[in-house]
Formats: sequence, structure tokens, C-alpha cells
Amino acid sequence: MSAYDAICFDLDRTLCESTQDPEALLESAFDRAHLEPFCTPRDLRTAVPSVPTAETALEFYENLFTAVAANADVESTHTSTLAERYLEAQDPSAVRFRPGAKAALEHARERGPVGLITNGGRPTQTQKLEALDIADAFDVRVFTEPSKGIHPKPDAAPFEHALRELEATPDAALHIGDSLHADVAGANAMGLDSAWLDLGHDDPASVGHEPTYELASLEAFETIV
Repeated sequence: MSAYDAICFDLDRTLCESTQDPEALLESAFDRAHLEPFCTPRDLRTAVPSVPTAETALEFYENLFTAVAANADVESTHTSTLAERYLEAQDPSAVRFRPGAKAALEHARERGPVGLITNGGRPTQTQKLEALDIADAFDVRVFTEPSKGIHPKPDAAPFEHALRELEATPDAALHIGDSLHADVAGANAMGLDSAWLDLGHDDPASVGHEPTYELASLEAFETIV
């Protein structure tokens, strides 16, 4: 069991998950955009690491659908409309804690400073935090804000900002997240220990980033801290 001066969490699919059905959400967006479906929720997740950094949620989804359309050899003429319809169907407040997440957050808070490092914009992610009643549960909250120089993980900027605000050094900090590409690679590059929440979305053999710890669920969080 290790002691850390600071513990940071990812938000989406780590502390919380959407209660909206991803397939129904995507189907609704295609239907409302009057387009034939050309991708699945898994296709969207797979394409995220290759999407350019965006200033807004709309720009992000425009880039995401354009990338997926290119992979599917589909014209991307209407991806802006599709992105708009997708955002209209989304409800950021429709979230719930993942198994063990609430207890893990409370346990971390008992042990010292806690940070949030999320690849999402402040307006959308704040709605999720408020819905879960954890908006004030963190000593620092780091959102993706390119205009302020904070680019998405695995960029070093969000980790550097969190550590500076938490007054912690990388070798005494832990970051927990579900993405090998964003969370584990980003933490490893900064010298933080990393805990990977394995949800079956990433293939360690193909990604090539090794976490300090692997967790099947945050219900096992107390075993590493």
C-alpha cells in the first residue's frame, strides 16, 4: 500500500458514466440529421485520440464525426449538422457514479488533497459534477481549455496545472483514469503513478502504455492507497 501527497481522478467513465444509452443517442442524432448511420459508439471512442484539440464541444464533435466519416469512406459534408443534433440529444446531467467511485473519492479526500483532471470543457463537465453533488469535492479542477494553454490529456499541461495547485510533486502523486492513451500515458510521461480502470475499451498490447496499477473497478481503490 502506497502513500501519496495528492490523488487525481479522471471524470468520464472513471468517476461517472452517462445514464443515456449510447447507441440510442447516436441513432437519434443520425435520425434528426436525416443521415444514414455510418458509425457506432465504439467507432467514436476509437477515433477520439486522433481528433484535433477543439475550443468548444460543438467543434470537438464536428472534428470527431469528420474523422469517423473519413475512416468509413463517407462524405463529411453534413457532419456539422450531425454534431449539432448529437449535442442536442445529450444531457450532461444524466450521469451516475461508477461502481465504487463515490467511496473511492471519499477515501481519497480523507488522505489528502484531491484533484480532477478531465478531457472536457468546463460548462459540460460542471453540469456532471453538480448532478453528482461533487462540484466542491476537489481541491483543484482542471478542464480542457486550449485558450488558456490547457490541452487534453495526455498533454502535460493539465497535469502540471493540477500538481502546481495541489503543491505536490509528480513522484508523490497518483492519477486514476480509464484511458491508457490519455490518463496512463499522460501520467507516466509526467512521472506520476497511474491507476488504470480497465473497462474493456483499451487493448494494452496495442496501446503500449503500462500503468502502475490495474483496477477492474474503483471498488478496489483502497487496496492501492
